[in-house]
Amino acid sequence: MRTHFCGLIDESMIGQTVTLCGWADVARDLGGLCFIDLRDHEGIVQVVAEPSAGTAGNAEVIATAAKVGYEDCLRITGTVRRRESVNTRIRTGQVEVVATEIDVLNKAEPLPFHAHENPGEDIRLEYRYLDLRTPEMQRRMRTRTRLVQSLRRWLDARGFQDIETPILTKATPEGARDFLVPARMHPGEFYALPQSPQLFKQILMMAGFDRYYQIARCFRDEALRADRQLEFTQLDIEFAWVEERDVQDTVEAMVREVFREVIDVELGEFPRMTYAEAMRRYGSDKPDLRIEMELVDIADLVKACEFKVFTDWANHEDGRVVALRAPGAASLSRKQIDELGAHAAKYGAKGVAWMKVEDPGKGREGINSPIAKFLDDATLTAIVDATGAQAGDLLLFGAATHSVASDFMGALRLKLGRDLGLVQEGWKPLWVTDFPMFEWDEEASRYVALHHPFTAPAVDDVEDLKANARTAVSRGYDMVLNGNEIGGGSIRIHRSSMQSAVFELLGIGAEEAQAKFGFLLDALKYGAPPHGGIAFGIDRIAALMAGTESIRDVIPFPKTTGGQCLMTGAPSPIADEQLAEVHVAVRPKA
Repeated sequence: MRTHFCGLIDESMIGQTVTLCGWADVARDLGGLCFIDLRDHEGIVQVVAEPSAGTAGNAEVIATAAKVGYEDCLRITGTVRRRESVNTRIRTGQVEVVATEIDVLNKAEPLPFHAHENPGEDIRLEYRYLDLRTPEMQRRMRTRTRLVQSLRRWLDARGFQDIETPILTKATPEGARDFLVPARMHPGEFYALPQSPQLFKQILMMAGFDRYYQIARCFRDEALRADRQLEFTQLDIEFAWVEERDVQDTVEAMVREVFREVIDVELGEFPRMTYAEAMRRYGSDKPDLRIEMELVDIADLVKACEFKVFTDWANHEDGRVVALRAPGAASLSRKQIDELGAHAAKYGAKGVAWMKVEDPGKGREGINSPIAKFLDDATLTAIVDATGAQAGDLLLFGAATHSVASDFMGALRLKLGRDLGLVQEGWKPLWVTDFPMFEWDEEASRYVALHHPFTAPAVDDVEDLKANARTAVSRGYDMVLNGNEIGGGSIRIHRSSMQSAVFELLGIGAEEAQAKFGFLLDALKYGAPPHGGIAFGIDRIAALMAGTESIRDVIPFPKTTGGQCLMTGAPSPIADEQLAEVHVAVRPKA
């Protein structure tokens, strides 16, 4: 139907006859001379419909071109020639195609939005097929395709086996809610869609496959945001006979090579940072190192001050009092500072104190702050010295439990970094290691796994783990890039006794563990090798490579933040007859 792609026409084809197919991106009728910018997935080329040289010929082609409208679907045959006026903005800007035949394959009705407009995300998602036609979305999706191709080539060349694992599987707790599928042939029983292939890839290591990978579809029924979807794609990798550095060094080399190949970026080396250090310095387990601001602990400086919020938390067993220096931000208005407080409140803050350092050399007289009256001169000077504050800087303070203060001050650090233009250009990768094994859930009065229940603890002794569960460190690790966790993994538990002990600490009794994970516990008894792995978020990496903040921009048919597909109308009600076939009854809405 066509001989060439629109976006690949170049000077080497001058004088050739070509047949192109695509959409009319722009159509201009200049009265006997018509121009059409014809677009396909490779790009745009200018088509000219003009009278034949020295005659009034080609009238039918000109008449057809004059009626072409935006997004009409066309097939055009013509001759390539050099353009008189070069267009440097497009790849084909040196040439044009002189049309000898124009077929309108499908006339487009008036569109709900123009490709060169920004109609809002809801409209884009409702008419996703039109949105995907736009050059920007085509570019993003091609970046994603190149990413996946590059990953596959790298892994295939190094002996990893691409093995598919089940989509219909058993419901297991991995941190998020499962999507459940009723089993028609087993009334009252359900499959679950996998949150990840975690248990299957571990069992593949026990089965002797040594090196596995899969581009896996995963499903989690959880709240959505810019970097999360109900269904997503991850690169799953698992190794047998490995320790942490074996996994990390291998995939680090892979990621460097893939970024070099796909977007011509050199990532360089990856520094390593423990979870404890990341939280202390940046208030985040996925710190964006492009922002140089760091949190400074000042609890020791304010334990005896008269500001009760500080003293209470400074003397609390699990308290943290922390300061953040925002360079040059003393010019912010009171309204802008209040807006920062409102932002921090989203992350658990009950208030954010502040201090403008107008002239540190003047002591108290150089400080503008509503809390200065509660701090003596020595304390004010110590805080300024500890934070390295200079004239014109703004200091923000947080006081709460260690985790809450870290969370909201870390969020403020990111917001200020962006608002003040302090985010450096380039790429800043790192490994975050030595995560806590457990978190204590006050509401449930039990431990929960920080990564997942199959992560190995740093200690190899069951009794040691039980005695020191609150402070236990795991063998988990995350790869972080520009403040985004792009990969997370761990060395796995490979002994049945340790796995049972972890289940017990998580409040999963022996009977429940056998019912939910009996197959895993059994497999661990028969010579399971040490093994570990990692999973990378394909959507997140593609978004970073494409230069967009939302993974919805690199997923062909994403859901909204409300979990809906605006194009198809999913989710939707199911007829009673179809529900009866799978033995399901729906309760009326409350």
